[in-house]
Amino acid sequence: MDKFAKWIGGGLGWAFFGPLGGVLGFVLGSLFENKGDQLFTQRPQGKTTTGDFALSLLVLVAAVMKADGKVVRSELDYVKAYFVTNFGEGAASEAIMMLRDLLKQDINIREVSDQIRSRLDYSSRLQMLHFLFGIANADGSIPANELNTLKLIAGYLGLSSRDTDSIMSMFIENTETSYKILGIAREASDEEVKKAYRSMAMKYHPDKVSYLGEDFKAAANNKFQKVNEAYDKIKKERGLI
Repeated sequence: MDKFAKWIGGGLGWAFFGPLGGVLGFVLGSLFENKGDQLFTQRPQGKTTTGDFALSLLVLVAAVMKADGKVVRSELDYVKAYFVTNFGEGAASEAIMMLRDLLKQDINIREVSDQIRSRLDYSSRLQMLHFLFGIANADGSIPANELNTLKLIAGYLGLSSRDTDSIMSMFIENTETSYKILGIAREASDEEVKKAYRSMAMKYHPDKVSYLGEDFKAAANNKFQKVNEAYDKIKKERGLI
């Protein structure tokens, strides 16, 4: 609980106004009563914190899970496992508690995403979309309505179609998967392949979200690894050195 309370303390001022703050107000009420002044922690001015990311993520997680009209156990287990791995049992329990409350709320995806877009940097928004795809794919497939919701969120978050296709291809495989992950067509030249790899490797490098803490940096490694795997497959296919 203590560690999650620090996220809330760090992100509270960031998310206090606007639709995101309104949605979170319901679930934060009980935590005020239980924690009082302990919720308020110092926050670096003008910088995205773990609290900003975690609170925003939970709201969009709820939106994706509600997209097909049902909440399945595998999705809740995926979220809990992620928080257990990165933040411990106490924080995971608190996150699931907040998520269950958020699932009861009406969430205006566009308004919330617009607010997140204005306050989170691009790399953090990419990491957020990657995690949302992981939740949707928790049971091994992504239903069409959840996929449509994810695409809407990506657009509202201001992510390019190239980056969205790249992340989507990490979960939905087809013959063009490796090329889509790098954001290029199969017809691209060898030089274009190398250039695309360098661009994606820089964009998805874990150091881009290192300021959120080692936990999120470790989670970003998965995305970075997918880029490298895609490049390796293309190199092998083309006989590139």
